[in-house]
Amino acid sequence: MRDKRLRSIAKVITWRTVGTLDTVAIAFFFTRSIAVSFSIGGIEVFTKIVLYYFHERLWNIVSWGKTV
Repeated sequence: MRDKRLRSIAKVITWRTVGTLDTVAIAFFFTRSIAVSFSIGGIEVFTKIVLYYFHERLWNIVSWGKTV
């Protein structure tokens, strides 16, 4: 069974929220700057949303590990 595109988009957004908060926390650990940390998080959120969306759609094509 395949996910609909809207479901993939919802998964992208929720996962990226978690991922971006993680990136911001790690960036803050190294930089000790809230502004720099959120700048890094703000940039990567957009690039990784696009990358994850296409990654998810490609995995939908692969039948390995799916059950009917």
